[in-house]
Order: sequence, then structure tokens, then C-alpha cells
Amino acid sequence: MASSPARRAAAALLDAVVTRHRPLEEALDSLPTDGKPHQVRQAGERRPGAAVSPRDKAAAHRIAATVLRRAGSLDAVLEPFLRRDPPPAVRHALRIGAAELLLLGTPAHAAVGSAVDLVPKPFAGLVNAVLRKLAAAGPAALEELDAERLDTPAWLWTAWHAAHGPAVRAIAAAHRQEAPLDLSLAPGAVPPEGGEALPTGSWRYPAGTRVTELAGFAEGQFWVQDAAAALPARLVAPRPGERILDLCAAPGGKTAQLAAAGASVVAVEREPKRAARLRENLARLKLAGELVEADATTWDGGGALFDAVLLDAPCTATGTIRRHPDVPYLKRPKDVPAMAELQRALLAAAAKRLAPGGRLVFATCSLQAEEGEAHRAALPGLGLAPDPIRPEEVPGLEDAITVDGALRTRPDLWGGQGGMDGFFVLRARRA
Repeated sequence: MASSPARRAAAALLDAVVTRHRPLEEALDSLPTDGKPHQVRQAGERRPGAAVSPRDKAAAHRIAATVLRRAGSLDAVLEPFLRRDPPPAVRHALRIGAAELLLLGTPAHAAVGSAVDLVPKPFAGLVNAVLRKLAAAGPAALEELDAERLDTPAWLWTAWHAAHGPAVRAIAAAHRQEAPLDLSLAPGAVPPEGGEALPTGSWRYPAGTRVTELAGFAEGQFWVQDAAAALPARLVAPRPGERILDLCAAPGGKTAQLAAAGASVVAVEREPKRAARLRENLARLKLAGELVEADATTWDGGGALFDAVLLDAPCTATGTIRRHPDVPYLKRPKDVPAMAELQRALLAAAAKRLAPGGRLVFATCSLQAEEGEAHRAALPGLGLAPDPIRPEEVPGLEDAITVDGALRTRPDLWGGQGGMDGFFVLRARRA
């Protein structure tokens, strides 16, 4: 049975993420859809292949994301049938076949046959034999596993247990599920059909919803933004006419929130490609803002001071694993202190841009305490006083407010509604 273009693309995506440590979305965007011949890395070499249709591209992403989320469990059920560790390309094919058999409900003949076609002929018999045995075992093979531990890198489990205690298991369980689609609406916009209003004002749609196919997308009626990601700008509490600085602003969801509230926004972004995306997003949404391409740690704006500063700082993004299952393959323990150091520099730069009495909201989409809770100690030295978040500001998330008035969201919160990204949000004021 010939392997489908979707499965070949899925194998290429896994090779990009696991072997070459390339972001999944970047690898997905590089898959050609223009109908021209292209080069696909497969079985450790580059060889020609046909372009991938949008439908196959979506299927490839679903397969690859499933494998990335459950790789530990998939390897555990494959291990009894393997005498030695197979080459990476063969491992990818086995994981794809196992995911289709045990998690995606693919008929056995299709899952096994197409996986066999993904590997060089010397390994075809191995893949066929292993997956046929796994097909006979069925989904029950996963039932006795400690999936939360297996599917979470040990260094992350240790760090999360230290920071969040027993909740580490619920966090890991939440990462095994595909995230729903969350939208922020433009003022006066009518939400597309099929959504659910969340307590904090976002609208949620089922996982797999294609935002470009929703009524109102082209007209700029909404933008994609996880419910947790929408909270930092809401906690700025922007008012019409205020001058607000948005640091590290791309892709622009928070800039859009501030501008939609009537604030005069200056958005600073260092990376040209990300700045271009921010500009495109604001244009689609028909929202205005001054965009500055600069390093936020050194930009002084000519000495300008602002009524408020929003800093959604670069981080390891471990709070977004439910949406980006490639993160555990791209980050390492050494990345955490490096990002925390950058965040400290950004926080100091942000404090300098605040007018007297001005408010600062600092946020990271990380579950690591070093990138969140640890930064509170720096406030007094920066001339800032904590401005505690009040329960009425985050309806439905009152329990996420910490004892010192910050906000800590986790992927397992609102679990019955699809969860949310892990964020730390701290608010302060200039004396």
C-alpha cells in the first residue's frame, strides 16, 4: 500500500522537530502547497516529492502533533517488539503507525501498510511485524501506562513538581489533549456561530476549527488568542486616549486588545519578520498603532514615558505545550536561566518607561517559576510597588490568583472546557 502524502509529510515534520530541532509551525509552513516538485527529508536523505494539498497538510499536522504529544507512551508500547533502537526515520514511521492504530482510529491495514512504505526496504519487514503485533494488542496497550510521566520530559516534570506540587500530573494530562480555538473579538463584533463564551470574555471553538473559514475573519472581526494570553492586556485595563507601550509585541494580539480599547499604542518588536506579521495583523483588524522595530532592552523612545507598559516577555513557552507539542523537543534546562536573565533586563527597561503612577503588567507563557514567580522580588529595586490583581478582574479564575496578588494559570484550569495556556502575570505601579 502506497503511503499517503499526509503521512509522508507527517514523517518530514517529525524529522524536522525531533531530529533537527526545528519548530513545528515553521516546518509546517515550509511544506510546499503550490503544486511544484520539492525536496522532502525522508529516511535520512533528501528526495523529490509531490506538493501537499491543504487537506493533507492539515492531516500531517494532526498526525505529527499526536506523535509529539504521546511519544513517550508510543515508545513504551513499541519497546517490547524491538530488539534494538531503530534509526530515526524508522522510529518516526513506527510512531506514526502506532499513533494511527492506538489514538487516531485508523484501520489497521491502512496504518500498517502506509507506515511500511515510509521506510527503506531493509526495514519494511520490521515495521510490518511490529505494527501488526501492536494492532492485535489494540488501544488496551496504553491503558496500564503512566502516560503523564512517560509523555513529559523528566526535567520538566521535576521543575513543575517543585513549582506546582501535585498539580504536575494534571498539567501533564492536559498536554495530551488537542487545544480548542480561542478568539478575541473586535468591539461590536458578532461572534461566529458554534462558539462558547468564556467568563473572561474570550470565545472558544472546538479543536480543529479553522479560523480562516469562520464568518468575519476576512473582515477583521476577531483574532486568535488563547484565553490565558488575553488576560495580560485585560489586566492593563486600558482606557481611551492613554499612551501605552507594548514591548515584545508580535504577533500582535495584545497590541490589538489595547488599540481596540482606544489607547494610543506604541508596539516595539525586535525581529523584522515578526514585526511584519504584527503589521499585517493590525491591518486586517483595521486597528492603528505605532510600530517600532527595536530591541526593547535598549529602546528609550526619546525619553518618552507612558501611562502603562505591557511586557509579554520572551520565554521558554512551556505554558503553551498543549498548543505547541514541539516545545519539549526544542527547549532544554539551560534555556530557563538564560530566558530569566533576558526577562530581568526587559523588566528593568519597561520600568524606566513608566510615568509616575503608571502601571506595568509583566507576563510570560511559561510554567517555570524562574520565569514567573521569581521576578516579583525585583520590583522594589525598580521603583515599583505590587498592584494586586482582584478576583472580579478574572471571573472564573479567582483561584488562580496567588497569595501575593499575581496570576498563575495552568493548562489544567478549566479542564472541562478545554483548559488554557500556562501564564504568569504580575502587575505593578510606579511610585
